[in-house]
Amino acid sequence: MAFITIRRKTLIAVLSIVLCAVVVAATAATVIAATRTDNGITIVIDAGHGGADGGVVGATTGTKESDVNLGISKYLMKHFKEAGYNVVLTRSDAGAVSGGIKYIKREDMRARKNIVESAAPDVLISVHCNSYPVASVKGAQVFYSSGASTGKNIAETVQNYFNEILNERPRTAAVGDYYMLNCSTYPSILCECGFLSNQTEENKLITASYQEKVAYTIFTAVNSVFGERA
Repeated sequence: MAFITIRRKTLIAVLSIVLCAVVVAATAATVIAATRTDNGITIVIDAGHGGADGGVVGATTGTKESDVNLGISKYLMKHFKEAGYNVVLTRSDAGAVSGGIKYIKREDMRARKNIVESAAPDVLISVHCNSYPVASVKGAQVFYSSGASTGKNIAETVQNYFNEILNERPRTAAVGDYYMLNCSTYPSILCECGFLSNQTEENKLITASYQEKVAYTIFTAVNSVFGERA
């Protein structure tokens, strides 16, 4: 009987310790959740291409641009969310945004536009990879819509970060006549994150570590623009 009593007391003590640990953990989780509130800034991240439209392909590996774009976009979403931004993706998997069995480009682009207009973002970031007939051409570059002052400011900021962190030779942010830059009135930039036609950049872009590096570079640049509001 004494043995049973001792074991019972020991069990009660152990359960008390476990319960205290659970309470402390729950309290800590509540504090963390309370400090990670929405900062009121909405970012739409558009992973270019998808579905039957794979975009350009890697010169040596044949990797589809759409897959690289999605990888970068997911890392980008992670960083923005962790910083308290409200994030909307135009696509979160390998499929087309428009869905359906038959891929129709204009329907896919219209679906992206609808997502942007519904989200009413502070900025749209469209993620792409580039290609060029001359294999030696490389470097990440950012584009913005003509006459868009806010878009230009964000694009130039991201370009500066690209030049400092990713590019061997500096590039300049430029006006681009792309659908995603002109489909809405919201500030928009299009990031060409490197050339899949260049073997050196292709070999980096297909890796998860470099995709995250690109994403973090974009995030850091954009966050520096919205820093006072975030």
